[in-house]
Amino acid sequence: MSSDIQVMTVYGIIGVGAISAAIVRGLCRTDQADPPPDVLLSPRNAQLAAELAQQFPAVRVAESNQHVVDGASVLLLCLRPQDAEPALSALTFRSGLPVISVMAGLTVRALADLVAPVTDLARSIPLPAVELGEGVTPVFPSSPAAITLFGQLGTVIEVPDERTFEALSASTATVAAMLKYMATTSGWLAGKGVSASLASRYVAAVFSGVLSPLQTAAAVDFGALTHEHQTPGGINEQFLGVLEQAGTFKTVEGGLNQVLERLNPHQN
Repeated sequence: MSSDIQVMTVYGIIGVGAISAAIVRGLCRTDQADPPPDVLLSPRNAQLAAELAQQFPAVRVAESNQHVVDGASVLLLCLRPQDAEPALSALTFRSGLPVISVMAGLTVRALADLVAPVTDLARSIPLPAVELGEGVTPVFPSSPAAITLFGQLGTVIEVPDERTFEALSASTATVAAMLKYMATTSGWLAGKGVSASLASRYVAAVFSGVLSPLQTAAAVDFGALTHEHQTPGGINEQFLGVLEQAGTFKTVEGGLNQVLERLNPHQN
C-alpha cells in the first residue's frame, strides 16, 4: 500500500536551488525499490529546472508557480526568505494542501499567513546529504507529509518546539566556516609545496575519517572526543591551545547568537 501512496504523490517545488535540487536527486535515486514520485518544479532558475527534468523522467517544469500549487499533492517552499512574501502573496492555495517549508527564519505563524487557508504546515532543515538518502532532517511541527518525504531521504528528527527548531537552524550557519577552515588548512599545505589535489584530498580524508564513524551514533560527546584526539604535550593539544587563547570558540558562540537573533529577534 505504501508503494501506491508514493506513486500517487506529486511533489511541487517552488524555488529551484541547491537544496531543492538535492531533494529531487534524492527522491529519484536509483537504489530505491519503488519508482520515484512525480515532481513538479517552478520555472524560475530555468536552467537548473530544465537540467533536472532532462535527467529524471519523473520531473516536469510547470508553466508558473500557480501551476505548481495546483498540480501538487504536497508543496515544498524552497524560496529565499526575502523572496517568500512577494512570490507567495500572488498565489492561491487550497486548504487541504500539505506545505513543507525549507526557508530559514519564517515562523509557522508567518508561513500560515502567507499560505492561508493551508493548515497542514511544517518547517524543515534539509541538508545536501538528502541527495544520497543520508540526510538528518529536523521537522516542526510534526507532519505526516514531511515525515514521509524526508523519511525517503534519510532520518527525520521530530522537533518538540519552534525554539529548538530555530537553534538547530542557526547551527547550520557554521557549515561555510567549517569549509573555510578546511580550505585554509589545504591552502597552507599547498603553500608548503604539497600539490593542491593531494592537499585537498588529504584534508577531506582527515575530517571524514573522524566524522564518518559518528554518523550512526545515537548521541555524540564532542567534549570527550576532543580529549581523545589530543595527547598531552602533543601537536593537537598545541594547536587547540592556540585557538583557545585567541578566543576562537567564544567567537563561534557569539556568531551563533547573532544568527539566532536574526532568525528570531524575539527569542531570548
